[in-house]
Parts: sequence; C-alpha cells; structure tokens
Amino acid sequence: MDLLASLNLALPELALALGAIVFLLFGVFQGDRALPGVSWAAAVLLLGAGLYLADDPARATGFGSLYVADHFSAFLKIVILASAAAAAVLALPWLRRTPATARFEFPVLLLFGALGMCLMVSAGDLLTLYIGLELQSLAAYVLAGFHRHDSRSAEAGMKYFVLGALASGILLFGASLLYGFAGTTSFAGLGAALEGDPSIGALFGMVFVLVGLAFKISAVPFHMWTPDVYEGAPTPVVAFFAAAPKVAAMGLLARVAFEAFGGAAEAWRQIVTVMAIGSMLLGALAAIGQTNLKRLLAYSSINNVGFALIGLAAGTQAGLSGLLFYMAVYAAMTVGAFACLIDMRDLDGRPVETIDGLAGLGRLRPGMALALAVFMFSLAGIPPLLGFWPKFSVFQAGVAAGMWPLVVIGVIASVIAAYYYLRVVKTMYFDEAVAPVAGRQSLAGGMIIAAAALFCSPLGMLLIPPLVGAARAAAASLG
Repeated sequence: MDLLASLNLALPELALALGAIVFLLFGVFQGDRALPGVSWAAAVLLLGAGLYLADDPARATGFGSLYVADHFSAFLKIVILASAAAAAVLALPWLRRTPATARFEFPVLLLFGALGMCLMVSAGDLLTLYIGLELQSLAAYVLAGFHRHDSRSAEAGMKYFVLGALASGILLFGASLLYGFAGTTSFAGLGAALEGDPSIGALFGMVFVLVGLAFKISAVPFHMWTPDVYEGAPTPVVAFFAAAPKVAAMGLLARVAFEAFGGAAEAWRQIVTVMAIGSMLLGALAAIGQTNLKRLLAYSSINNVGFALIGLAAGTQAGLSGLLFYMAVYAAMTVGAFACLIDMRDLDGRPVETIDGLAGLGRLRPGMALALAVFMFSLAGIPPLLGFWPKFSVFQAGVAAGMWPLVVIGVIASVIAAYYYLRVVKTMYFDEAVAPVAGRQSLAGGMIIAAAALFCSPLGMLLIPPLVGAARAAAASLG
C-alpha cells in the first residue's frame, strides 16, 4: 500500500493530530481566553472522527503493516473518542471555577491523548504499540498534575509519571526480548514465531509486555498507582482516565494476545486468569473501607477490569465480544458517575468527594441522586440495568470455555462489590444531610449525565442488539 493510501486509512488520526497542532497555535496567540472555544472545537473534532469511523471499511493495513484498520479498532476508537469528547465538555465548567487551571492546553492534551489511544488500538507492530502508548502516557502524566497549585494533583502526576515510566521500561525490555528471539516486531510475525514450542527467552519477553500493558489497565498486581492518582488528579481528568485510556489499553491487550501471542495462547491465558482473579477480589474487598468517592471508584475500576478480563481469559470470539461489550458499557457508566462528582460541591465551593458528603442528596437534588443511583446499580451489575448484561456476557463466555472456577470467583466478587455501591445509594436517600450539596451543572454537563443515565437504565436494553452485533463483528475481525 502506497503512502497516500496509508494516510487515507489513518484519516481520523491525521485529523486529531492536525487539530491538536492548530488549537495549540491558536491558544498560544489568544491565551487562556481561548479555552472555551478550543474545548468545544476539540469535542466536535473528536465526535466527528468517531462518526467517520461508524462506517468503517474492511480490514486493511498501512505503513508497511505498522497500522491496522478493521472493525475491532473502529469499535474501540468510537468509544475512546466519545469518552474524550465528554471529558472535554465536562471539564470546561470545572476549569472555569478554578482559574489557576483554566488553561487552553487542557483540551489540546486530551486530543494528543486520544491520538495516542487510537494508534494503540490500530497497532500492528510493537513499534506502533510503543509510540501510541507513550503518546497517550505523556499527555496523561501532564493531565494528572494539571492542577499545579494543588499538592495532591502534583503528587498524583509525579506518582503516575514514575510508575508509568517503570512500566514502559518493562514493556520496552519485553519488546526487545521478543525481537531478539523471534527476529520480528510485527504482530503477524510474532504470532508465527510463537507457534508450537516457543523459546524461554520469547516467553519472558511475552510476560514483560503483558506486565507493561497490565499497568495501563490497572490490573492486579500492577494497580498500585490507581487509587492515589484517582484521588489526587482533577476530577475531569479522572473521568477521562477511568474511561478512554482503560478502553484503549484493554483493546491493545486483546489485539496483542490474539494476534501477536496467539501461538502461545495457553501461556498468556494463565497470566490473564491470575490478573482477573486478583483484580476482582482486590477491587471488591479494598473498596469496602473507602470513604473517598474517587478512591472508591478507583477500586471499582480495578474490579471491573477483572470482570472484563474473564472474557479475554476465555480466549474465544465469544469472550472477546463480551469484553468489547463490557468496555463500551463500562465507559458510559464511569463517565456518568464522574460527571455527577464534577458537579457536586459544598456551600463554600469545595468539591464533594466523600461518601458522607452525599447525605441527603436524594431530597436536595433528586435528579442528580437518581442518576448517580442508576450508575451505582449498573456498576454493581444489578438487573435489569444495562451494566448487568455485559457482566453476564463475559460470565457466559467463561462457562462456555470451561472456566467455572473463574466465573464462580467473579460472581462472589460481584456480590461483595455490591455492598459499597449500595452504601452510596443508602447514604444519598436515607442519611440526614450535614452539609448541603450545592452546585448546578452546565446544560451540556446535565445532558451528558442524563444521556449516560438513560443509556445505563433499563431503556438501554433496547441498544443491546446493535451493541452486541457491533462487538461480535469487531471480535470476528480480530479472532
């Protein structure tokens, strides 16, 4: 494929790259007063790229097989771009309330991060994998510490940077081992080289690559950064972190497992199974004693990653389809939950981040309480809310693959995790308010919360056929 055809294949990424550069130059000349315009323009660009991908072509490769465009990458990119657009819109009123952070660079960093994530899910080679991963990570490090005058945000940014650099080094070392023992960096070549009885060196390289990717999805035992970064980073940034990068990293992990490591499926399935068990149990148990909502949602994200990994551990197209369905619904649930947190603050203007701070919300702001209750019940996987069905889907795939013990552990972890979700709902509706929750969301923020709540409600079941159909088509293009 010639250069022009390859560029046409990567048109969404080109649009994001050019848009980010143009918005950066515009902000440099206009200053921070350009923030509203740049934020809305970035959101429109992200949504436009997502709509362009809705009519995705058949599988094709570009740039010497470094880049892959298929149904799998298109499905994930739409979820990533929609999540990033929501984060750009939700962040605008929050940035305006904190003048020290009202900088035009915020939406530009979101665009660069989204660009890196799109490259991640379209990677067909270890080189593209690393470039996309680092582009996303560098933007994320800056975003985590974006609130420069807040010591918690600075600490979150530093922790994320140090641990992220360590994980990237481990991944790069694994990639070098794979290249040394397999003689190639392409996923197709690695898949062929690992067929049969791969060498010990190649297996070590595979393990190191999986460790680096496990850090990005915050799977146990590489989750240690998640609670501290979620608590310290600005809430709109956490809304972005909890959705888009996690979807991208999970998609990249699935592509690497099925395409690059397909010849050593039994080896990586054991690793993924251990990570799934650890993530489900730790996410369920460690969140019980949390009082900070952002830390609670951090452990919730670890818990949900464990459930999604059941689909990957199954190693089948049904499991992969369940994983994609799970990540799409999870992105909507978590963006909606953090959108509610972004809006809530006390009478002094300070953000409400504790569970006790939600006391009486059901009487003071019934609409917000109802939306947050929908997100909590959906995250808990309680039927007939939409969050139940992707969890059922990955459990079903696990049973079909003969992984009964893993599914049983998943069911037990799901029951345990329901406690802390129900605790949030109980606090909102049955506890007396100590300090009233103030704040009024912007029109756009309210629309995002309402749309996400409707999506996660029983009405969202109407979208199950097209969502599952798209997930199956995406899984078939990879598997």
